[in-house]
Amino acid sequence: MKTALLLVDIQNDYFPGGKMELSGSVEAGRKAAQVLALFRKMRLPVFHVQHLAVNPGATFFIPGTAGADINRCVAPQPAEPVIEKNFPNSFRNTVLLEKLRDQKIERLVVAGMMTHMCIDTTVRAAFDLGFTSVLLHDACATRDQVFEARTVSAADVQASFMSALGAAFAQVQKTEEFVP
Repeated sequence: MKTALLLVDIQNDYFPGGKMELSGSVEAGRKAAQVLALFRKMRLPVFHVQHLAVNPGATFFIPGTAGADINRCVAPQPAEPVIEKNFPNSFRNTVLLEKLRDQKIERLVVAGMMTHMCIDTTVRAAFDLGFTSVLLHDACATRDQVFEARTVSAADVQASFMSALGAAFAQVQKTEEFVP
């Protein structure tokens, strides 16, 4: 089964000092860098996804700002495609599906940010499009959420989304289980 690495939205605004800092972004970035190094060593396909905000009033991932840049921990090499997106789903109105099909990719290894938004949406879309996915939960990051005046901790958000995705949409595992 031909496999590709999909790194979703590992961008500066999600890291300390960014405009939408996530809980555990530095650690998740380190884990994503480990799997990226493995894919590069094995000469397997790597796709970077970069969210660029186009909605008026957006507060982060503003095109042309340092916050929208892919973080240096997973900086793309010249041969690695960067897919620009404007929606949570990495496939919506992008060339990602075309690029994956061109290379006959059947399985995706997914890492990135935000778990509760773009990772969730992208993994579910990949499933609907017929891809098998491995989701590296410790190479993903999220943040606290509020529901009905109750703060849900980032750890609980992460656990909830990973358990839901692991039930049907992806094989959820730790990076160390994937990277020998």
